[in-house]
Amino acid sequence: MTRPLDRTDHAIISELQADARLSNKELAARVHVAPSTCLERVKRLRDEGVLEGFHARVAPRSLNIGMQAMIAVRLDHHSAGIVHAFQEYLLANPAIIAVYYLAGQTDFMCHVAVRDADQLREIAVDYMTSRPEVANVETSLIFEHRARPSLPSYADSPTTGSA
Repeated sequence: MTRPLDRTDHAIISELQADARLSNKELAARVHVAPSTCLERVKRLRDEGVLEGFHARVAPRSLNIGMQAMIAVRLDHHSAGIVHAFQEYLLANPAIIAVYYLAGQTDFMCHVAVRDADQLREIAVDYMTSRPEVANVETSLIFEHRARPSLPSYADSPTTGSA
């Protein structure tokens, strides 16, 4: 079992979310700990699964991505095996960059990044509707995508509700 995160852990996480390329020395200075302490804490946060990875944000156009969309998928029947197999099927397609399993009318929301409308049609129509468990597919084009670069921290908050 992992121990609760303290203020220093939260500070390290915050700094790394803002800039994962910080050197250990700079990170240690920003969170006011010795470099050796900082290195050990970052290692522990990785080992405990708190830090899941470090990523580069890339401009989609530089990779020839001309269009992004959200595809809502509703299944006609459910079981743990069907849901898991369908998630794996979706993630096997490199154009599907995120899969969200939801409660409600929509079972899955898939974020896709494609070259053009033809590739989007291939994924939405050919790739997804070829599965027998798929009851409905609905595609929404993304005109603009903006996201926060980091998750919120509730270190000082006794509950996870909004203030």
